[in-house]
Amino acid sequence: MTILEKIIADKRKEVELRKHLIPITQLQQSVLFDRAKNSLKNRLINSPSGIIAEHKRRSPSKAVINQSLNVQDVAKGYQNAGVCGMSVLTDQKYFGGSIEDLLAARASCSLPLLRKDFIIEPYQIMEAKACGADVVLLIASVLSRAAIKSLSLCAQQLELEVLLEVHNKEELEKALMPSLDMIGVNNRNLKTFEVDLRHSRELSSYIPKDFVKVSESGISNVAAIKGLKTHGFQGFLIGENFMKTYNPGESAKEFIKTLTHET
Repeated sequence: MTILEKIIADKRKEVELRKHLIPITQLQQSVLFDRAKNSLKNRLINSPSGIIAEHKRRSPSKAVINQSLNVQDVAKGYQNAGVCGMSVLTDQKYFGGSIEDLLAARASCSLPLLRKDFIIEPYQIMEAKACGADVVLLIASVLSRAAIKSLSLCAQQLELEVLLEVHNKEELEKALMPSLDMIGVNNRNLKTFEVDLRHSRELSSYIPKDFVKVSESGISNVAAIKGLKTHGFQGFLIGENFMKTYNPGESAKEFIKTLTHET
C-alpha cells in the first residue's frame, strides 16, 4: 500500500466518524453557510503576483515544517503581504492540520480560503462551506471522473470554486469538465514525493484557456514563477517556502515585493 492509499483509507474512516458527530443539517446552520463567495479565480486573473500562500505544519515528505505558529497570525500576515488567497491544510494525521484551522483563518482574514484536504465525499465540501472556505481542492489521482463531476457540481451548487489537482496528462484528460474553475499541476509526485517543475511546464499546453492554471509545490524563488508565467500560469501555490521561516507573512511580503519589482 502506497502512502497515498494509506491516506485515503484513513480519510474514509475519518469522514464516517465526522458524519456521525456533526450531521449535514448542523453544518447547514453555520453562520458562514450563506456567506457570499470570494473568488480566488478572479483575484488570480487580476493579480501581478498570483501567490496562494499556504498554512502547513508538517507533511509526509517533511516531518516538521513549523509547529510553533498559530494560524490566526499566519492568516493576518499573509493578508498584509498582499497574497491572492490562502490555502489551509485541514488533514490532521498526515499534515497536522484541522478543520478548526480553516475556521480560525476565516475569523482572522478576508482572503479567499482554499480547503486543502483529500476530499472524497460531498460531506467534506459541505464542511468546507460551513467553515468559511471559498475554494475546495479535488485531487484527480484519487478520484474517478464520475466522482470529480459529482463533487465539483456539489461545490458549484454551494457557490464554492474548484481547484482540480493533476500530476500528468492522463489525469488531466480524465478530469476536464465545465464545473471546474482552476487546474493545478502538482509538481510533487504523490507516490515518491519528489518535486520537479517540469511537470507544470510540460502540462501547460494541454490545459484549455477556459481554466486558470495554477502551479503547486516546489516553488521557492522568483525566477521559477517568471518562467512558469511564460507557460500561461497565473497562480502559484507556495507553502513550505514561507512556512519554514519564523514569520511566513513577512517572508511572503518580501517575496511578492521582489516578484512584482522584477516583473
